[in-house]
Amino acid sequence: MNVTIVGSGNVGTQFAVHCSEAGHKVTVFGSKPEMISKKLTIVNECEKVIHRGCVEKATSNIEVAFSDAELIFITMPATMMHVNALRIEPYVHPGMKICIVPGTGGGECAFKGCIEKGAIVFGLQRVPSVARLVEYGKSVRAVGYRNELFSSAITHSTTNECCRVLEEIFGIKTTALPNYLTLTLTPSNPILHTTRLRNLYGDWYKGKVYSEVPLFYEGWNNETSELLIACDNEVQLICKKLKQFDLSYVKSLCVHYESNTPEEMTKKISGIEGFKGITSPTIEVEGGYIPDFGSRYFTSDFSYGLEILVQIAEFVGIRTPNMMDTLNWYYGIVGKRDGYRYSDYGINNYENFIDFYSQ
Repeated sequence: MNVTIVGSGNVGTQFAVHCSEAGHKVTVFGSKPEMISKKLTIVNECEKVIHRGCVEKATSNIEVAFSDAELIFITMPATMMHVNALRIEPYVHPGMKICIVPGTGGGECAFKGCIEKGAIVFGLQRVPSVARLVEYGKSVRAVGYRNELFSSAITHSTTNECCRVLEEIFGIKTTALPNYLTLTLTPSNPILHTTRLRNLYGDWYKGKVYSEVPLFYEGWNNETSELLIACDNEVQLICKKLKQFDLSYVKSLCVHYESNTPEEMTKKISGIEGFKGITSPTIEVEGGYIPDFGSRYFTSDFSYGLEILVQIAEFVGIRTPNMMDTLNWYYGIVGKRDGYRYSDYGINNYENFIDFYSQ
């Protein structure tokens, strides 16, 4: 197939390699095509090359990127979903596959126009592994490949077909999820990142400077774990209220991380090999560091992550004080931001919500 990768960062580079290695013609669409090497590699934690791939072309030209595309992987932040959907929509043909990686962030609604033109939109519940760039446009380090991936599509009747495509590319068993809402409600970055940021910078005010950059995961603490578990419990309450859908695959993070207490959660998250060395998003200023509110950890995971979960809770009539307080903490610092709104896509009430995710 002609495959276009939207984004040339950590995940985009990884996906480009795997798609090429599987025999597909790969185009990378991004803002710096001149920096993308024809030959890309994936290395492991020992810097040993474990996968190689070749890029047919790298481009910032929309027509070149999408006019012949049969399969598109969207690896840019959630804040760019609507923009990318508008770029792709004029080139959509029936049967074109568009995969959102990962499937959270509201992309399923952003690509509503593409769906109406016959595109198959599907998403991954989680990325295949932790991936971090070694050198932009050349190599990425991937650690901890999963034994199983999970995916769902809109419309749901195409999910098995999409799973077969993913299995062929990654060589990893891919299980069909019962509905796309399972992806939307997956308690990953929208509560994982936001609770940690609130813990790290809950005392921040304009003018406050920190003396060092904390490690995001290795410095995880019990206070963060307590808030994370509380938010995770609220997600599970939403799932229980949505009885029309099989949401059994929306696993609690306590199950995902095999942790029953805050102390166990802290030990688990702080010890994950692939998370080691990752620092919190900061900007260096005179005298130290301040939070980088332009980082996707903030812009995507609050306004296009936690915001979505809170809106779903409102649709179904569930109180989510921990998620709401965390979201309001963020807005209290940066001001109310233009973020994700279901109403922008004609989903204004519970009935509209149910109809959309029942496709």
